[in-house]
Amino acid sequence: MKKFGKLKLIGLASIFVFALISWATVQEPPMRTLSEQELVDLFVGSCIQATRGGNSERYIRSIKQALAEGKQFKLISVKDLPNDWMVVSPSGVGGGGAWEYVTDRISKQGLPRVPNTNIKSIDLLSEYIGKDFKAVIRGEAAGATYTAFLTAAEMGVPIVDACITGRCVPEIQQSIPWIAGIPSTPMALFTRWGDEIIVKKPVDDYRTEDLVRAVAVASGGGVSDAGWPMSGKDIKRGVISGDISAAILFGRTVREALEHGKDPIAAIVEVTKGYKLFQGVVAKSEKKGERGFSWANVELKGLNEYEGHTYKVFVKNENIVAWLDGKVDVISPDYIYPLNPETGEAISGYSIGREIFMVGVPAPSIWRTEKGIEVLGPRHFGFDFDYTPIEELQEKRKKFD
Repeated sequence: MKKFGKLKLIGLASIFVFALISWATVQEPPMRTLSEQELVDLFVGSCIQATRGGNSERYIRSIKQALAEGKQFKLISVKDLPNDWMVVSPSGVGGGGAWEYVTDRISKQGLPRVPNTNIKSIDLLSEYIGKDFKAVIRGEAAGATYTAFLTAAEMGVPIVDACITGRCVPEIQQSIPWIAGIPSTPMALFTRWGDEIIVKKPVDDYRTEDLVRAVAVASGGGVSDAGWPMSGKDIKRGVISGDISAAILFGRTVREALEHGKDPIAAIVEVTKGYKLFQGVVAKSEKKGERGFSWANVELKGLNEYEGHTYKVFVKNENIVAWLDGKVDVISPDYIYPLNPETGEAISGYSIGREIFMVGVPAPSIWRTEKGIEVLGPRHFGFDFDYTPIEELQEKRKKFD
């Protein structure tokens, strides 16, 4: 009887363990592992989304290397994200016009650079708030997407199929969470030399921008940050949902257009419900790094149907306002994509003589709210005119001969 009792207990314990494992399996939210082709399309599409161009090739090389090392990149939808999961956005803040005397002094000191600063900033934030992060969300398109994906793979957690901007933006307060009333803080900063900084509770996200930008400028032109600690419940009201899937779609669209001998520009215009704005060659590109940003005034001379016309773009890290022959043509928060006319992919910079096709895309409705226009509209950048939707501007635009 004693032996039978022991066997019975062992049997019950086995059933309990099996039930526990089954319960845990059932509780795991659905997610999918992205294929290599999806990842390639994603980074091509993400650079298109960036509103400033981007070099997708170097991101793709690194992602393929990560795949070869056994890394997996998993995607979870906003609707499947558990409300009690904590999500973080790892990124980097640039510092155009960095303090050279600081970097010169540090070089003389021989301070070693610290690796994996993005992971370290997340660990620092996790320690500060006393919670683990179970998913990552990208802060921007292009480089921040690359950072988010590699960080998520290193942590072994999924990426949320969403974005807190849907594009690239020059400043921290220019985010959907802030528009929805969700601050970016507390935020953890980790510099390339190992400084650990917690931005606890600034007055608002404008001040967060001021403070973090100052650290970036004082740290050789950049700092890794982990911010926007949000619950799954917060995510459902404070992001652009499905934005990773949109990036995959953009990349696949231009790839398949080329494979079938079709015009990739026409294909991306169709899928984005956008507009062909201008085709030309960069004739002028006045650049400077100042106050933590990269500024440029760009001028294109028209080609083909746009011959004899001029297109100008004001850049503050990203394309903000464009003019056709001196008349306003597109205004942020609407998107201005600079693309390669032959491939439909994003260009990697406004170098003199480069041929570019400019495409304009309407911003999501959340960007067109009063607060969205306040933080990303023309008056924020010092222009003395109001935001006008791209649809209205293009309706008024004269047709070319």
